[in-house]
Amino acid sequence: MKKIKNILKNKVTRNASWMIIGRIYQMSLSFVVSMLTARYLGPSNYGLINYASSFTSFFSTFCVLGINSVIVKNFIDHPNEEGKTTGSAIGVRMISSICSVVLIMVATLFLDRGERTTHLVVLLLGLGAIPQVFDTLNYWFQAKLESKYAAIASAIGYTVMMGYKISLLVFQKNVVWFAAASSIEYLVVAVCLYYNYRRHGGPSLSFSWRKVKELLNSSHHFILVSLMVSIYGSTDKLMLKQMMDETEVGFYSTAVTACGLWCFILAAINDSMYPVILEAFESDIKLFERKCRQLYAIVFYTSAGVSILYTMFAKYIILILYGEAYLPAITPMRIVTWYIAFSYLGDARNVWVISYDCQKYLKYLYIGSAITNVVMNYFLIPLFGASGAAFASVVTQISTIMIFPLFIRKMRPNVKLMLDAICLKDVF
Repeated sequence: MKKIKNILKNKVTRNASWMIIGRIYQMSLSFVVSMLTARYLGPSNYGLINYASSFTSFFSTFCVLGINSVIVKNFIDHPNEEGKTTGSAIGVRMISSICSVVLIMVATLFLDRGERTTHLVVLLLGLGAIPQVFDTLNYWFQAKLESKYAAIASAIGYTVMMGYKISLLVFQKNVVWFAAASSIEYLVVAVCLYYNYRRHGGPSLSFSWRKVKELLNSSHHFILVSLMVSIYGSTDKLMLKQMMDETEVGFYSTAVTACGLWCFILAAINDSMYPVILEAFESDIKLFERKCRQLYAIVFYTSAGVSILYTMFAKYIILILYGEAYLPAITPMRIVTWYIAFSYLGDARNVWVISYDCQKYLKYLYIGSAITNVVMNYFLIPLFGASGAAFASVVTQISTIMIFPLFIRKMRPNVKLMLDAICLKDVF
């Protein structure tokens, strides 16, 4: 038994290592290219790109359909139906993605009447949602603890995208050309993922309405949840653009992007521990709870340590990465960095939620969060601009993770697990 646990532990470590290595590679490439791109475009055009990205993020809820939150568990529960599960998820997401692109264009034509450049930028970014459906294959690799193949695919796609951006800088193309970068990346990643999936034993894909219904029955709670998350994750930029201008969006986006440069580590930790924690739930509840506390503690204290550094050195980070034109992003950065810890605690919480079948309660949490975020943005953005949006995001995330769940009896044990983890109680 001890030998089996050691083997599993080693696989988890290797799996996380591949995720982290892949992200470090991407970060290394983007460090220079993103800096040059932001400097080249300036706060206004950089803000326009991020405003358009907010549209895509907002409607991505309809593309994902909450399936990403339940598909790993479906692989574990139905190991003989992996091909049908994967193919059905990709098929239904493809349909929803095409519908989402249409909705994105209708929204921008209404909100940004007469702004042709904005319409084109939004369209080019939105089209990336279609090849992005193949990121479903990532979860098959995660379930097998073989994320290195997904990491390789992502690295290739990112390399192509970075090469494309460098060529745009060399030939001094306008913002429209930069908008196509993400769609190109997703297309290359989709091809590489599928190639690796077939090469490393992935079963033939097939589509089944029965499997679609099964997945949606498990994930439909996450659809509304994701929609609410999109509202408070995207409306800050959308409201900044409508209530202020693209430049203010640029400052806010700079702060958020810079603070998120290292978050691939948290994502890799969450993704790698996810299958192991799910398996522990089936065999040993005490072990399951201890692993949840360990995950929460790692996420929280890693985030807190990094946030302290961001708060102290915000000015130097902005100057090095983006230049003096972006100095107004310093205060938003010092605020929004504290959003990270609670955001990834929410991501880590999903494994507990799925294990105890508490998905139905999440919609109540995020409905409250979405309302809170929109209201706070409405009052704070006119007064404080990007800093107001940053403060609204932090308060909203804390409320979502630690406060609103207290009003739902079945969610209270998870809040206790998080508080125990923060206090380092029964973690080791």
